Amino acid sequence: MKNLVITGMGAVTPIGIGVDNYWQGIMDMKCGIEKVTRFDDDDAPIDIAGEVKDFDPADYMTPKLAKETGTFIQFAYAAASEAIDQSGIDIGADPERIGIVMATALNGTSEIAATEKSYSLDGKKKVSPRFLPKILGNLGAAQIAISYGIHGPSFTVSTACSSGGDAICVAAMLLNSGEADVMLIAGGESAHCPIIMSTLAQAKALSKNPDPKTACRPFDADRDGFVMGEGGGAIILETEEHAKARGAHIICSLAGWGNNTDGYHVTSPRPDGSGAVKCMSDALKKAGLKPEDIDYINAHGTSTPVGDPIEVKAIQTLFGRTDFDTPMPEDMKAAIPPVSSTKGNTGHLMGAGGITEIIACIKTIETGMIPPTLNYETPDPACDLDFVAGSPRKADVKVAMSNALGFGGQNSSIIVKRYE
Repeated sequence: MKNLVITGMGAVTPIGIGVDNYWQGIMDMKCGIEKVTRFDDDDAPIDIAGEVKDFDPADYMTPKLAKETGTFIQFAYAAASEAIDQSGIDIGADPERIGIVMATALNGTSEIAATEKSYSLDGKKKVSPRFLPKILGNLGAAQIAISYGIHGPSFTVSTACSSGGDAICVAAMLLNSGEADVMLIAGGESAHCPIIMSTLAQAKALSKNPDPKTACRPFDADRDGFVMGEGGGAIILETEEHAKARGAHIICSLAGWGNNTDGYHVTSPRPDGSGAVKCMSDALKKAGLKPEDIDYINAHGTSTPVGDPIEVKAIQTLFGRTDFDTPMPEDMKAAIPPVSSTKGNTGHLMGAGGITEIIACIKTIETGMIPPTLNYETPDPACDLDFVAGSPRKADVKVAMSNALGFGGQNSSIIVKRYE
């Protein structure tokens, strides 16, 4: 298996645009969740979300392209631009050996909802010729490839909340198979609209907490559901051989990755967490590491009553716990590394989240500061781990793991390691 390295990163999030601003927002314990402005509907059951602020697509693309792209594509494009710039890659030198994987869970859902409303309810019986290019998931990859002259492999991954992590898995497989030397992984999501809020509310998945700043509280005993977010993330992944040959600055190593499916239920993970356990184990095996080698875990941690304890159970099982009828032994608890979720800062970025959360892991390794779990105040006996409460924590983190677990039983686990 080839050594794979990360040479560029980009982020567009509700707490900051650009990787540095995003990371500073996490360190400042900033919450980007507020009242929704993407739509105006008094009948919508939920009216809070994590929204990207002060984003002008004209800062990243031509006015013509801005008119032809949906917001989720614009977020992915902006993040990709930052990652490409940081990597210093000369795409024109060998464009056929550079590929792209796009990640998005909900594609242009908000554009579809707004267009249908205009067409059916408002009586405007014409649809713009730009409609289809704005909503198709693969058009994110296509627009980036067209602008930058990328001609290698191109795939779009839509595996619900694990799309971002799975996109990294696909890119790693393409690099290892020799299909490319460099892969751009970009994710974009912007699906705040009444129909999405309504269906998730009916499924009792979203928080009903009226206070936006405390609504998302991963692993806390008072959690009552997740909060929608939006944004974009991107990384440049390439073989170590290629990166060194072009004199690139190597930020971090991609040590391992895992992907599988529970094959159990449309929305619920397996109650014993076995799918997630196997996924994390597979990532460790590829990395040639053991559980005790992990210094920090960025959990999926969405703040749902059902999902959070199942992920905790999976992590505990990975580290050797088998008896769940008695309290976990203190020595076993001490052996499990710090765990946190950054969704309290941003909301759930869906397809983009698996990428922005990997970026948080990379910044943790780079800065020696572990992100806190925002709003974690009341311990839940079913979620018995060290969730880095209260403030960021200084630590020497060499290896970090990030989990993304999606509807349909989709599981992904990514491990990054300090480059040496």
